[in-house]
Amino acid sequence: MIISTIHAQNLGNVMCEVTHSILWQPAAASVQQRAPGSTLACRVGSGQATYHRFDPQLQQHQITYGLRMIQAKHQPDTASGWLSAREIHKQDYFGGELSTLNLLAHTCCHEFAHLLQHSAGKRYRGSVHNRHFYAILDELRESGRSDAVREALAKRAVERQIPLSSEPFELPDPALQPSPWQVEDAVAFGSGTREFHGVIIRVNRKTCTVDGTGKFRGRRYRVPISMLRKTP
Repeated sequence: MIISTIHAQNLGNVMCEVTHSILWQPAAASVQQRAPGSTLACRVGSGQATYHRFDPQLQQHQITYGLRMIQAKHQPDTASGWLSAREIHKQDYFGGELSTLNLLAHTCCHEFAHLLQHSAGKRYRGSVHNRHFYAILDELRESGRSDAVREALAKRAVERQIPLSSEPFELPDPALQPSPWQVEDAVAFGSGTREFHGVIIRVNRKTCTVDGTGKFRGRRYRVPISMLRKTP
């Protein structure tokens, strides 16, 4: 299912609202006890970058949900490269069932787990998706908050007449799919001020290793295949 930018924007706005009401509000007091005055700002980005960051000057947690990420999670082939899909499969979140609703609900929980991980001082350079992170993500499931996020997303989408499918779909096995990338392909990933350019030096099953070019020369990235796009 291919969706419009407006549809994706509306869904992103709902994801922001649900993150605030279902995840942030019950946790705010605990987070603010560690860092007084902490707040959360959610936004919908124009690209596919989806992430949590913390601004120490403002004492503000920021979660961005990318429009292109939301669009990608409406189709089995483009959803397969995202960590959220692999986590649902491997960790049996939402019964291991993959659907657009489950993928977007899990994305909210995933990014909020990063917020809690940062607040607890368990996010380290080079160790982001570590055992502390997954312990937090598991706790969100066990406490029922991940199910509450899923239910709230579905309910608000219906109230606002935003199509949001809960029908399960099967992701293609990446091991059986030929890679669309080759060594020496010029690629880019990210968007805006966070857009990076480079050349592929290694093609793996789920990622490519990219050497930076131009102002990014000397830097190397390991990038999920779904995040890459060709450049002239």
